Amino acid sequence: MKLNIPFLTPRPPRVSVLRLSGAIGAAARFGGGLSDEGLAPLIERAFRAGRPAAVALLINSPGGSPVQSSLIGARIRRLAEEKRIPVHAFVEDVAASGGYWLAAAADDIWVDDSSLVGSIGVISSSFGFTDLIARQGVERRVMTAGKSKSFADPFLPQKPEDAARLRVILDGIHANFIAHVTARRGARLKEGVDLFQGDVWVGQGAVDVGLADGLAHAGPKLKALYGDNVRFSVVSARRGLLRRFGVERAAGLAAGAAVGAAVDAAEARALWGRYGL
Repeated sequence: MKLNIPFLTPRPPRVSVLRLSGAIGAAARFGGGLSDEGLAPLIERAFRAGRPAAVALLINSPGGSPVQSSLIGARIRRLAEEKRIPVHAFVEDVAASGGYWLAAAADDIWVDDSSLVGSIGVISSSFGFTDLIARQGVERRVMTAGKSKSFADPFLPQKPEDAARLRVILDGIHANFIAHVTARRGARLKEGVDLFQGDVWVGQGAVDVGLADGLAHAGPKLKALYGDNVRFSVVSARRGLLRRFGVERAAGLAAGAAVGAAVDAAEARALWGRYGL
């Protein structure tokens, strides 16, 4: 008896594509930003659904919360190592500060020749309102239990000890950022160049100092790596019917939440504004 067995062709490789776009932490509570909580199910799906050959991160972020950057980056690394799946980062307009933290979670980083990359530093900014409230005849009364509870109060003159304490905090976070980039990029970082003072490099400049691996766009580069028959699976949030028509957003934001969203949006705009975007 002759058996007719159909010729089995191997499945084409599939790459999960995950977009990481927006400020990190800022605006995340109300949508429009990046947070570990919001991204967790998408990152899990990118690594687990359909046995992908790789995960591609499309990054466009001016940074934001160092903690959220660390949590998101650590989640990507845990899954990449657990599943033994390579991760490729493709930078669009900008991967700066926390945005570069996310890019460094990948095994390699590819940029456009006009991408802004780097800003490996930490910033804290606020306002002082002491003269303003004095001119308005406003007396502010604050009582604390614990001498540090009014630390960096914007309605009090800045104290040298508060500035020194804030410097210790910023230096600690900066050291963590440097350790992450050094661990991930290793020998690829150019010797003799101080990469950790908050400077930003453009395109090929980022490649020259080792912050990126080359100039490339996602589609062509992934085809070069995995073949012309590679398939892309875009991982995105699943929205319910009401949300699609905007009903959830219109009805769900109370006055307090709307104010919070406006503040977060202003913070996000300020982050983008540093890079002229």
